[in-house]
Amino acid sequence: MSGASGSALRAGVVLDGLAAEVPLESLGSAVVSGSPEAGAVELGALGGTEFGLWEHTVGTSTDVEADEIFVVLSGHGSVEIEAFGDSPAATLELRPGSVVRLAEGMKTTWRITETLRKLYLA
Repeated sequence: MSGASGSALRAGVVLDGLAAEVPLESLGSAVVSGSPEAGAVELGALGGTEFGLWEHTVGTSTDVEADEIFVVLSGHGSVEIEAFGDSPAATLELRPGSVVRLAEGMKTTWRITETLRKLYLA
């Protein structure tokens, strides 16, 4: 990973967020359809907020979310969010440039049609 020391991104360096290696693993019982894999690489923290890259290959899986905001760097798909608190259920289309805020405890279904990579802050 150019521009990073181990998995930490140092200040004043450039990291190619599209080419950086993100180790993937099976999602096991979270898989709904297909054979998706996912993984993350933590790049560091800023003011107590962790940031890194996350990737999900083609397929559908479920998750329970942490508090985060993310920007899609590449890929396509959607994330379905079950009704949560005062918010109704929603389906968000994901594409490069999408900025999404998730709250801790949200139940989601990720339907990825082209391997999705995001930069997250949690």
